Amino acid sequence: MRLLLDTQIALWALTDNPKLSKTARDLILDRGNDIYFSAATVWEIAIKHSLARGDMPVSGSEAAGLLKKAGFVELPMTAAHASAIETLPPHHADPFDRMLVAQAMTEPLRLITHDRLLSQYGDSVQFV
Repeated sequence: MRLLLDTQIALWALTDNPKLSKTARDLILDRGNDIYFSAATVWEIAIKHSLARGDMPVSGSEAAGLLKKAGFVELPMTAAHASAIETLPPHHADPFDRMLVAQAMTEPLRLITHDRLLSQYGDSVQFV
């Protein structure tokens, strides 16, 4: 399976956070799955880290390096991804999450998330 990690799942995987569900952990560790991370995830991490509120454990550049070191595949943002956002129903207002959904639908990939609202976007999203 080709899986795209949402930002929270990616961070929990990087930090071995106990909040990462067994299902998510098993999907990530399954050698039969190709694991992707989006440039949108790095962008979100970089913005939140630069705000220095203390809730972002790594910088954007650190996250990108760690995600690549973990063997995850970088998924750039393209014009096709960006334009696919206008076809999405307004289930979720977060622009980063909407980009991840659009990327998952366009590629296609399965977006792995801990945000139940995103599962309203259908089969391209798996709540774990």
